[in-house]
Amino acid sequence: MIKTQVQIPDELFECAKKVAATKEWSFAELVRRGLEQMVLRHPDSQSTSSSEWSLPAPVDLGLSADPFADPEWREEANIGSGSARLIAGQLREQAARYEGGT
Repeated sequence: MIKTQVQIPDELFECAKKVAATKEWSFAELVRRGLEQMVLRHPDSQSTSSSEWSLPAPVDLGLSADPFADPEWREEANIGSGSARLIAGQLREQAARYEGGT
């Protein structure tokens, strides 16, 4: 096992100590488990050098039109229900009244 030193912002250290205490782990155990999670999420990051990387092949999403052609694409992307669409319409009306001075 390797022993090392790291610098951690005070606030992060205090929060981490609280998490460790809640789980009844040592601070070192919390750090080890956190590092294990990062390694699992980023596998083999050292084995591929930047010169070996290439852009992945494009994926056909089956779109019949450009989704970004509509100027309201952000709103459409965030609307999940009819009520959200209604609220968005009401906000547009309020903005138009405000801009129109009424």
